[in-house]
Amino acid sequence: MAKYMDVHHGMKGITQEQLMAAHKADLAIEGDEKVHFEKAWADPASGTVYCLSEAPSAEAVMRIHERTGHPANEIHPVPLIV
Repeated sequence: MAKYMDVHHGMKGITQEQLMAAHKADLAIEGDEKVHFEKAWADPASGTVYCLSEAPSAEAVMRIHERTGHPANEIHPVPLIV
């Protein structure tokens, strides 16, 4: 399966607890789309959140995020990782 980095904008002021809650919501249903969310990062000052996942498609990633109430603004394939 492919790796994807998705980006969420407009989450200014997000806390560690809110990031963890959003990540856990994704993890709770990720299997429905055969997605696995590996990590999430946030910059509360800019309101940007990043999520790294492994999934069959970008659309599968988007569907999980939409269902948990935080759709991604961008999803990028990550073909090379070191």
